[in-house]
Amino acid sequence: MKSRKEIKEEYREMKFPMGVFQVKNTSNNKVLIDNSIDMNSKWNRHKTELRFGNHKNHALQQDWNEKGEDNFVFEVLSELKQEDEKNINYASELRSLQQMIIEELNISTELRY
Repeated sequence: MKSRKEIKEEYREMKFPMGVFQVKNTSNNKVLIDNSIDMNSKWNRHKTELRFGNHKNHALQQDWNEKGEDNFVFEVLSELKQEDEKNINYASELRSLQQMIIEELNISTELRY
């Protein structure tokens, strides 16, 4: 049986899909563009907050309440490959990547949450 320390170390060594993604309202094409070092967990958090009605983005929450969950999709815009090197600041890299994607997509402010 593995020790608690070994289990923690294995978890720290795990690699999760990280990158930039969008939550898209398919009924009006509005998007929330976000990033995460663990996109699956972040998407689950967004969904949970929306389902419970306490998402921090009030416009997104209102549309979710009015349109329903079936009108929203999660789309990965860019995935960042995790390197074996330990001293990479992925949070900073992801923020830069997110900003670059927002500029490239040139989405008007009316279509962003």
